[in-house]
Amino acid sequence: MLKKIEVAQLRVGMYVQELCSSWIDTPFWQKSFMLNDFEELKKIQETSIRQAWIDTSKGLDVLSEKEEKIQRQPEPEPAPAPEPPAIVVPPPRPVISPVSMDDELGRASVIVSKSKQAVYSMFNEARMGKAVDVGNAQTMVEEIADSVMRNPGALIGLARLKTKDDYTYMHSVAVCALMVALAKQLGLSEAETRDAGLAGLLHDIGKMMVSADILNKPGKLTDAEFVSVKEHPVAGYKMLKEANGVSMTALDVCLHHHEKMDGTGYPRRLKGDEISLFARMGAVCDVYDAITSDRPYKQGWCPAESLRKMAEWSNGHFDDKVFQAFVKSIGIFPVGTLVRLESGRLAVVVEQQIGKSLLLPKVRVFFSTKSMAYIAPELIDLSRPGSSDKIATREDAAKWGIKDINRYWLGDAANNR
Repeated sequence: MLKKIEVAQLRVGMYVQELCSSWIDTPFWQKSFMLNDFEELKKIQETSIRQAWIDTSKGLDVLSEKEEKIQRQPEPEPAPAPEPPAIVVPPPRPVISPVSMDDELGRASVIVSKSKQAVYSMFNEARMGKAVDVGNAQTMVEEIADSVMRNPGALIGLARLKTKDDYTYMHSVAVCALMVALAKQLGLSEAETRDAGLAGLLHDIGKMMVSADILNKPGKLTDAEFVSVKEHPVAGYKMLKEANGVSMTALDVCLHHHEKMDGTGYPRRLKGDEISLFARMGAVCDVYDAITSDRPYKQGWCPAESLRKMAEWSNGHFDDKVFQAFVKSIGIFPVGTLVRLESGRLAVVVEQQIGKSLLLPKVRVFFSTKSMAYIAPELIDLSRPGSSDKIATREDAAKWGIKDINRYWLGDAANNR
């Protein structure tokens, strides 16, 4: 039976179903866990968390008044009257309101960092043959989805800034966020949106069965190595089938996110309508994050250039309607894209304008191509009435010798990287 208690009532041997706090504020990445030792209890008591849900069917119940008095003094006390059964009322989900990029970046940074650690733990447990804890994965998805609902550019932009070493884990976080943004753009329900996010988080778990030497190989894969990599969707599907509570959507996306609309994908060479909507979504989100990320064998492409390349592949690879919705969800010039304005200034895209033209994002100018010199960074809203400047074209940072354009869209958050 679930019971809500004060943190002061927690004791070793209890099964904690959920701490009454945001996941990012807890000292554990698991949502539910057995309280095994006094160190874990001390960690909880040192936080600002005041209440918790416990499951008395899986662990100890709270001490009765009699037991508490026995612990303090040996005199026997009369047993208390039995308490009525606790009524479990799930708390209502808070309304998510949009916020600015500056307001969300700090919060998104914490979520990205903790999600990476959690995915690392979850995937490595899967590598060792342990069942996937879907409940804990869903907790991650909730935090990621809430951040995307507040401001999609913040977490999606941060998740793109992965290193070559943490690519496998951060790729899963990024695809989760992209799936949520795409589901929202497609008008899917809240439950379907969260389901899409979970599918994105778990879609590549089968790569835990592929040798790390192959995944991180800097050169071209041999035919045998490529065959090994192509086995990861089936391997992941089998792993998720053994876990409790994995949705059909997550299983489907895990198995079919490498299928192509023209039937040339793998593992089953599905074609057209044989591929589900969620698998089509997974294909787009997976490819976008892969080609915009730095890998051991290549440098990541600019976000806007990546969309241009994907548009060229769209007829055979992607579903056109899903791809068009994806572009709308992240913008024609996604966050982090280097552009040249009609005024001759270089700028980096900082934020998309919800409900406004995809061609008029917020940008931060920092370089003049006329004087060939850096200028004081300035944030400009291209959609503001009276704004005379517009984006002329996308630019290549290497052409201008700009080594780190990310610091210009990150703003103050760049100091925390």
